[in-house]
Amino acid sequence: MSEMMPVARSPISPAPPVTVEHGWEVSARRTNADLRITDCTPLAKVLVQAPPNGGVACALGVPFGGAARYEHGALVVGSGPGEWLLLAPPGTAPEVVDVVEAVPDDGMVSVVDVTHGRALMRISGARTPDLLVKVCAIDFSEEVTPDGAAFRSSVAKLVTDVVRDDESGVHSYLLHCERSSGQYLFDALLDAGDEFGIEIDGFARTTQGVPK
Repeated sequence: MSEMMPVARSPISPAPPVTVEHGWEVSARRTNADLRITDCTPLAKVLVQAPPNGGVACALGVPFGGAARYEHGALVVGSGPGEWLLLAPPGTAPEVVDVVEAVPDDGMVSVVDVTHGRALMRISGARTPDLLVKVCAIDFSEEVTPDGAAFRSSVAKLVTDVVRDDESGVHSYLLHCERSSGQYLFDALLDAGDEFGIEIDGFARTTQGVPK
């Protein structure tokens, strides 16, 4: 009898029905609601710290406060001065780490797989800015936070990385926080979006925009 493979679990309880995809226990729920929230914790998450003007920074090509696709398919987020968060398909963190570590850099570089230590969720829909202004004191207008903008701020009184990553022209934001706060933030966003008809949409790699 073959041994069962271990299943990874998000800190966010999956809405039924539940299935296993890419080695993670996830919700299989599907919705066509105009406003949706998805637990994207299964995506690979790699934290990179390097000199702002070094080889790694040049290779990633994303400044502090921005987000863009890397040539290898990951979404690169400039989450702080000399700090980047790379998001990629589930299970690919080792490959992402190898790619970054292979870049020549004269300074001190740290590349860490934080996939299981962080929570990640996506909210999508035209009313997403209306939801976010209820829990975050940031201007979500096109002029201030266009597609590709990234920042760290208080969301529902929790320090959170927020990345605008539109899908097919529709407003969409990724929110990234410590694992221990994942369920709290997910529930807070559900509560804030209740008046706009928010619904939970289960995780499917092909619908998460990583890679495009």
